[in-house]
Amino acid sequence: MKDNEPSPNGNFVGLLPLIFFLVLYISSGILTGSFDNLPLLVAMMLASVVAFLLKGDHPEDTFEDKLTVFFKGAGQETMILMIVIFMLAGAFYYITKSMHAVETITNIGLTFLPRSFLVPGVFILGCILSFAMGTSMGTVAALMPIAASIAQIAHINMPLMAGVVVSGAMFGDDLSLISGSAIVSAKTQGVTIFEKFKTNTIMVVPAVLITIGLLMTVTVGHANLTGLGAIHWLNILPYVVVIALSFMNINVLIVLLLGIVTAVVIGLSSGAFDFIGAMDSIHKGILSMADIAMISIIVGGLAQLMHHMGGIQWLLTRITKHANGALGGKFAVAFLILLLDLITTNNTVSIMIAGPIAKDLAETYHISKSYTASILDVFSCVGQGIIPYGGQLLMAGAIAQVSAASIVPYSWYCMVLGIVSVIFLLTKFSPRDRRLSAM
Repeated sequence: MKDNEPSPNGNFVGLLPLIFFLVLYISSGILTGSFDNLPLLVAMMLASVVAFLLKGDHPEDTFEDKLTVFFKGAGQETMILMIVIFMLAGAFYYITKSMHAVETITNIGLTFLPRSFLVPGVFILGCILSFAMGTSMGTVAALMPIAASIAQIAHINMPLMAGVVVSGAMFGDDLSLISGSAIVSAKTQGVTIFEKFKTNTIMVVPAVLITIGLLMTVTVGHANLTGLGAIHWLNILPYVVVIALSFMNINVLIVLLLGIVTAVVIGLSSGAFDFIGAMDSIHKGILSMADIAMISIIVGGLAQLMHHMGGIQWLLTRITKHANGALGGKFAVAFLILLLDLITTNNTVSIMIAGPIAKDLAETYHISKSYTASILDVFSCVGQGIIPYGGQLLMAGAIAQVSAASIVPYSWYCMVLGIVSVIFLLTKFSPRDRRLSAM
């Protein structure tokens, strides 16, 4: 590939594929009356075609050059990791469902939780699980089957319940001490994860309390508890294993694998399935995630092409040059990370890109480092929880068998967190962490 120096200001042409996708997706939803009608995979592929037709910062690029850039983005480490998590999550979902773990957890929730607290209970469970696991994807994989089962029995709107699961998952993605996005946001700003955690908690707690209050107003239908059957406590062991290992800071891939193995052993011993039946369930679970895995690959390649053409650099330059004063600096960081997450659909990658620029803005306008790290993490998770082509909503929709777009209006926690965080930006809230971060 020819190595010409790109423009330091970027190139607006690099953003045109994203604009094309948004116009296509939104107009299709408006014209057809439903955002579910246009497959996201097809829309992303069409946007990629547009990217291949444009030049941007590298007019000398051949088709083969662009293919190289696209494959680099599609095959990057974080993208492949996410796809493997998708596969294991699907396998975990199907195997736990086959050995009746989902049914057992559902029965426990319906038996012991007050009916008015069913939905908030799922949200709180999601917060605990995601904080322990440090990954929103693993949380959605573990909790969505349970939540879907509860929703069916208690006659709760399925997209709403999926939104509750995504909300709980994004809580831990933002706040967990072992979350990738939390660690990266702290490192890019030069503060400890604990300083970022303390500042972040102040912003998050009001949003959690407001969300719980809102969820308690959700109408829950009458659940027929007489047909639930006996609770077999051994069946919940795969979830106990997942939660316990997550608290031990073990890699999410190992956690999911051990959860699958535990489910297989229990299922075989109880006669829920034979060995071939277990392998069939795992295979079906993996295949159930094929669509979202393909979408992730296309999005990764498209994002890399847009970066190569100067679109992301153009965005960075336009946003940061209009920042003026501490207030402008804080909003510039928030707006920047939101847009980057919209493009990359990966909050950790977005923070990696925006981190150095956010640090410069923080130093220029004397914004607390831990506060800047919190802004990066909070608004990246807000964006990740409301974009219908992001991994979390795609996975939740695949498991719940609803469209990702239908979940967006019910991602209440992410919306509330965004509003609460904007209010914080407008205030003079600025924790003193300079001395602590220098120790």
